[in-house]
Amino acid sequence: MDAVRVALLREVLAGTEWLGATRRFAGALRGSVVSHGGGLLLVGTPEYEPWHLAAHLVDEAAWSGTPELAPTLVRHDARPSDPAHLAVGPGRIEAARRGETLLVVAPGEPASLLQRVHDARRAGVTVLALGGTEGELAGMAHEALTVPDGAELDLDTVQHLVSAAAGENTVPGARRAPRRFRDRLSRLAESLTAPPPAPW
Repeated sequence: MDAVRVALLREVLAGTEWLGATRRFAGALRGSVVSHGGGLLLVGTPEYEPWHLAAHLVDEAAWSGTPELAPTLVRHDARPSDPAHLAVGPGRIEAARRGETLLVVAPGEPASLLQRVHDARRAGVTVLALGGTEGELAGMAHEALTVPDGAELDLDTVQHLVSAAAGENTVPGARRAPRRFRDRLSRLAESLTAPPPAPW
């Protein structure tokens, strides 16, 4: 989903809880990784790997000048023969320490991950959860955003909103950066899709 589509989606969602919720979650994500200088681990479940979110966060990191947003994708079936960016297995979560951030994206309760996430939190890792349930994982997380079945948006769409907001939010207390091209493009898309003014 490109910047224009995200802008259109935001227009459709104006007045709903989703814009505020995704921006708050994105702010927690960005605040954690920026304040610690990076160290973002992104993991899903064996059945659901958040490839698209990883790619969008890499793009947002480049476009926003915030390299800390670029995640390390942790894969359950990673093999040493895989390319380096795909060869990181669950053992990386066990090695995580204070100052790192673990973002877990899962449509359900990832039983196979719960103990690893719990141990990472005890080691001082900031845990964020984006998923479909308010179970044990959400209770363990420092910040959680739940996308229940039957919600207006699905988990994939919410990930687009979160990644876009993470690239746009400013660090609290920091001087506002000059308006970026993507922000200008979003404003242009909004103006092009707005109804024409009423005739006088």
